[in-house]
Amino acid sequence: MTRTIKVLLAEDQSMVREALAALLGLEDDIEVVAQVARGDEVVAAVGAHGVDVALLDIEMPGCTGIEAAARVHRQYPAVKLVVLTTFGRPGYLRSAMEAGADAFLVKDAPAAQLAEAIRKVLAGERVIDPTLAAAALAEGANPLTEREREVLRAAADGATNAELATALHLSQGTVRNYLSTAIQKLAVRNRAEAVRAAREKGWL
Repeated sequence: MTRTIKVLLAEDQSMVREALAALLGLEDDIEVVAQVARGDEVVAAVGAHGVDVALLDIEMPGCTGIEAAARVHRQYPAVKLVVLTTFGRPGYLRSAMEAGADAFLVKDAPAAQLAEAIRKVLAGERVIDPTLAAAALAEGANPLTEREREVLRAAADGATNAELATALHLSQGTVRNYLSTAIQKLAVRNRAEAVRAAREKGWL
C-alpha cells in the first residue's frame, strides 16, 4: 500500500489556498494535513502535523516563504520544501535554493505537475520550473551583499539616512556607503530606483 504524503499549504490568499488544497485532495497518495496563511506560522505547523512536504508561497505576511523555508530546513531538515511563486523573478529562485528548497514552481502550473513535483521531491529529486531556471542563469548572481540588501529593504518605506542608521545600528556614513554601492551595482540613479530594480529581480 502506498504511503500517504502529508502536505502543509502556506498561502495567504484563502481562495488560492483552498483551491490548491482541493486539487491536491483529489490525489490518492496526497493529504493536505495543515493550512496556514502566514509565513511565521509555518515552522510550528510543520512540527505539529508531522509534515512530509511544505508548499510555501513567497509573498506572505509574518515572513516570506523563502525565509520560512530556511527556518524549516534548519529545524526539520527531513521535510521537503516546494516554493510556489506568482512572480517569475530569477533572484527568487537562487534565494529559494540557498534556503534549502527542493522545488521551485510557478503557481499557474497544472495541478498534476504540482502533485508530481511533490512525489519527486519526496523521492529525493529536485524540481525547478525550466523557464525560471533559464532566466536565473541568464541573470547571473545577486551582486548585492546581505548588508546592502538589508539597508535597501529598510529604505523601501522612505526612511531617512538618520532613521536607517538608528534602526540598523549603523552610522549615517555607513548607511550612505551601502546605499551608494547598491545604487552603483544596480546602475540606477537613486535609492527608490535601487529598491524597485532589486525587487523586480527578486534580489531583496
